[in-house]
Amino acid sequence: MIESNLITIFSIVIVAGVIAQLIAARFSIPSVVFLLTFGVLLGPHGVGLLNPMSFGSALNDIVGISVAIIIFEGAFHIRIPKLLRIPSETARLLTIGAGISLIGTAALVHYLLHVDWIVSFLVGSLLIATGPTVIMPILKVVHVRERVGTLLETEGIINDVTAAILAIVFFEAILLNTTSLSDLFPIFLLKFGVGLLVGLGSGYVLLNFLKLSFIPPSNAPQLTRLLVLTIAIASFAISNSITPESGIVAAASAGLLLGNSSISYEREVSEFKGDITLLVLSFIFIILAALLDMNILLSLGLSGVLVVVLIMLLVRSLSVYVSVTGNRFTFAEKIFMMAVAPRGIIPASISMLFAIHLQSVGFTREANVLVGTVFLVIFTTVSLEAGFSRYIAEYLNVIPMRVIIIGGGRVGRSLSSRLSERGESVLIIEQNESQIESLSSTGFSVLFGDGTLKKTLEQAKSSNAKILIAATGDDGNNLLVCQLAKNEFGIESIFARVNNPDNLPQFEDLGVVAISSSHATALAIDNLIERPALNAWMTELGVSGDVQEITLTSSQFVGKTVGSLASILPPSCLITLVKREDEDIIPHGDFILDLEDRLTLIGRKEDVKTAIKIFHPHD
Repeated sequence: MIESNLITIFSIVIVAGVIAQLIAARFSIPSVVFLLTFGVLLGPHGVGLLNPMSFGSALNDIVGISVAIIIFEGAFHIRIPKLLRIPSETARLLTIGAGISLIGTAALVHYLLHVDWIVSFLVGSLLIATGPTVIMPILKVVHVRERVGTLLETEGIINDVTAAILAIVFFEAILLNTTSLSDLFPIFLLKFGVGLLVGLGSGYVLLNFLKLSFIPPSNAPQLTRLLVLTIAIASFAISNSITPESGIVAAASAGLLLGNSSISYEREVSEFKGDITLLVLSFIFIILAALLDMNILLSLGLSGVLVVVLIMLLVRSLSVYVSVTGNRFTFAEKIFMMAVAPRGIIPASISMLFAIHLQSVGFTREANVLVGTVFLVIFTTVSLEAGFSRYIAEYLNVIPMRVIIIGGGRVGRSLSSRLSERGESVLIIEQNESQIESLSSTGFSVLFGDGTLKKTLEQAKSSNAKILIAATGDDGNNLLVCQLAKNEFGIESIFARVNNPDNLPQFEDLGVVAISSSHATALAIDNLIERPALNAWMTELGVSGDVQEITLTSSQFVGKTVGSLASILPPSCLITLVKREDEDIIPHGDFILDLEDRLTLIGRKEDVKTAIKIFHPHD
C-alpha cells in the first residue's frame, strides 16, 4: 500500500512539474511560480493529492540529496579564472552586498519577529541566495544588457554556495545554544574542512579514473555523465557520514573541481546535469510547497509581511546601492537590480531540511519562524519580482537592442566600443584565445567559439539578437555566418565586412548589408579631404554628438509639420532627413510627416536621446 502511494506521489509530482515548465515556457514566466502554486494546491492544505509525509524519515534524505545535486550543478558552472576577473561591482555585491543582506535581514527578523539573534542570522544567511534557478529563467525572458545579466547570474551562482555554507554554521550554533566564536569556529572548520577534503578527493578520483580510459568508447558519454552524477551524490553522502551537515560543502567542492578541469564530453555532462537538476528542481519545489503549512505563514502576521517588504525594498536596495557604484551601470539598471532578486530553491530546501531537524529536538518556534519567513519571502519575491520582471524592465527601459559581432579584431572591437557607448547590448564571438583574454580584460562581453557553427550562435542566443555583424578578415567565414543568421535564426538586420570587393555581389544576393573595406577606407580619406569639419564631428559620435534613425510609429505625430515639432524637440536636435518608401527627403518646416517615415535625428548626444523618447516613449 505504501509503495503504491509513493508511486502515485512521484507520478503526480512529475506530471505537475512538466505542466508547470510548459506553462512557464508558454507565458515566459519563471517556472518556480507555477511549481510553488501546484505544490500548495495539490498538498494536504489544498486538494490533498500529495502528502509528502508519506515518505516518512526518507524525506529528509530526499531533500538533502536534491540540495546536493543543485549545489553541485551551480558550482560546476563557476569558472575560477573568470571569477578572478569579475568587475569590482560584482565582487562588492558578492561580499559587501551579501554582508548587508545578512545583517539587514537578521536585524529585521530579530526586532520584528522577536527571535534570538542566532535564529535571525540563520534566516539572513539563507536569504542571501537569489539562485540561478530563478535568475536564469528571468534572463531568458528579459534580455537586459550583458553586464547586468552577468552580474545577476554570477551573484545567483556564488551566493547559493555562500548561503548554504553560512547556514550550516548558524544551524549548528542553534543546536549547541551558543553564539561564541570560540565555539563556532572549530565546528565551522571541521565541517568545512571535511566537506572540502571529501569533495576535492572525490573529484580527483573521478578525474584520474577518466584519464585511465577504462570506459568503452561506444557509450563513453553516457557513462561519463552517470559517473559525474554519482560523484555529486557520493561526495555528499560520504561527507555527511563523517560529520553531519558537511555534505553541502563536499558537493560544492566536487562541482568546482570538475567544472574547472578538462573532462571528456563536458558539453554532454553539462546538458545532462541541467536536465537532472530541472527534474530535481521540479520535484523538490512541489514537494516542499506541499509540505508547507500555510498556518505557519499566517502566524507571522503583519510583522512577517513588514519583514518581507523591508527585505525587498530596503535591504536589497541598500546592498545594490553600496555595491554597484560608478558609471558602469545606468541608474535604471541599478533600480532593476534592486527590484529583481527573487529567492529560490536553496533557501526553500535548506530551511525545510533544518526545520525538520529543529522540530525533532524541540525548537518548534525557531523552526516555524525559519520556514515561515523564508517561504514568505520566496512566495512574494517569486510572484512579484520574477513574475513581473519583464514589465519592470520595460518600464525602466533596460532592454537594449542586442547586437552580436563575429570577430574580435580591430574592426569588431571598435564597433563594440561605439555601440556599447550608445547603450546597446553587444556580444563578441571570438575563437582566438589570446584575443579572448585581451577582450575580457578590457571589459568587452565575449563568447569563446566558432561563429560559423550553429551551436555557437545558439549558445550566444542569436534568436534574440536584432543585429548581427560578421566582421572577421575572412569573406568565406563572413558569408557563412550571414547565411546561418538569416536562414536559421531569422535575425532582423545583418551586416558584413567584405575584404575583397569582388565578393560584394554574393553578400548582396543574400540580402545582407555589405561594407567593402577598401571602399570604406577611400570614403574616409575623401571625407578628410573634402569635409574635414563634418568628418571630425562624425568621428566623435557617441562622445558629444549623435545621429540616429527612428521609424515614426505613433499616430500622435502623423499629419504634423516638421516646423510644428520645434517647440517639443530639444534645442540642439534637428530632423535632417526623412526617408519615405524609396525617397530621401530634406524636410523644410512645412513638410508633413506620415506613418512609417524614417527620421534622421542629428544633434548633441543627450538631446538626441531625449528626442527619441518623445517619438518612442515606451521603447
